[in-house]
Amino acid sequence: MSKTVYFDNNATTQVAPEVREAMMPFFGELYGNPSSMHAFGGQVAAHIAKAREQVAAFLNCEPDEVLFTSCATESDNTALRGTADWYGKDLKVITTAVEHPAILQPARRLKAQGHEVVELPVDGVGQIDLERLRAELKGAKRALVSAMWANNETGTVFPIREIAEIAKECGAVVHTDAVQAAGKVPLDMKRTPVDMLSISGHKFHAPKGVGILYVRRGTKLKPFMLGGHQESGRRAGTENVPYIVGLAKACELATANMEAEATQLAAMRDRLQAGILAACPNVRVNGDQAHRLPNTLNLSFEYIEGEAIAYHLSDEGICISTGSACASGSLDPSHVIRAMGVPFIAVHGSIRFSLSRYNTMDEVDYVLEKLPPIIRNLRDLSPFGPDKDPTTYR
Repeated sequence: MSKTVYFDNNATTQVAPEVREAMMPFFGELYGNPSSMHAFGGQVAAHIAKAREQVAAFLNCEPDEVLFTSCATESDNTALRGTADWYGKDLKVITTAVEHPAILQPARRLKAQGHEVVELPVDGVGQIDLERLRAELKGAKRALVSAMWANNETGTVFPIREIAEIAKECGAVVHTDAVQAAGKVPLDMKRTPVDMLSISGHKFHAPKGVGILYVRRGTKLKPFMLGGHQESGRRAGTENVPYIVGLAKACELATANMEAEATQLAAMRDRLQAGILAACPNVRVNGDQAHRLPNTLNLSFEYIEGEAIAYHLSDEGICISTGSACASGSLDPSHVIRAMGVPFIAVHGSIRFSLSRYNTMDEVDYVLEKLPPIIRNLRDLSPFGPDKDPTTYR
């Protein structure tokens, strides 16, 4: 392996040097507990307050609407289970078939506990039918709508403002998993009528182990973590100060560079897509190409396995994935790709490229050099293909 090309940034990102630098004092001289009454701890609490203001600026919301968590999985669970705990069995939960498991699994647990739960289907590009959403909301005594801002596998961006407006017209509570959108598209809580929003720091150059749950003022929510007064009584546990400070710095960097980065990322993604489609036949682009994240490209290669592609690319130092990092180790096709109705001959051959500010055009060209021969070799070995007996892959 001569080099490493990391194109798996939807799984996790490199911690920005500026973020590491901002965190370092809190591993050393600023080690006090922010809940302590003395000044030594109080100075640390002041840094948390500043971090909350930085995150609020990133989200265009009020600082007291920012709740620090350990990750987006905790934030998602808090949003769904905390809302269900508040409203009880009268709550109808509406989500989508392409959500992250951190939404789908808690929603299915709520269904097992007696709640009505609906997973809205998607069309061939991964978008939901807004009229179907409206119909599901009609007549519900109380509903919670949870729809992701952007899909982690395909990059498809939902019309989250329209989804939220429809839900609010019907009196529903609205949550969005914005993990993949954070740092790539603006998240403006003054213009987007969602009640809750989840973010994970390590998806946009902060460290693993810190997240955010935005909770709009007045939203009814029972705490998920109990045992302390932290986060205004909404989330118990001593604050992870270095990581909170690092997350806030990542928010600051994202705000300053978002537009330029989006242009840079889209140019690399488009070059990668065009090069692969030109060099490799029988390839499908998955997702809504008119409405997707600038950094994400999901492709299905017909007649071969995505895992095999990923392994061979890894041998060349190229890091990609076949779907959600939280589902790695499973040999089942991606639930997102299946929900979109990708044909059987392609559903197992799906891979995801996801880029970041630290990638380059030279790395794109390296992938375009290494990938086509891998695809040709795998297809030569495959018993399936358009020039082989079609009955073997029906």
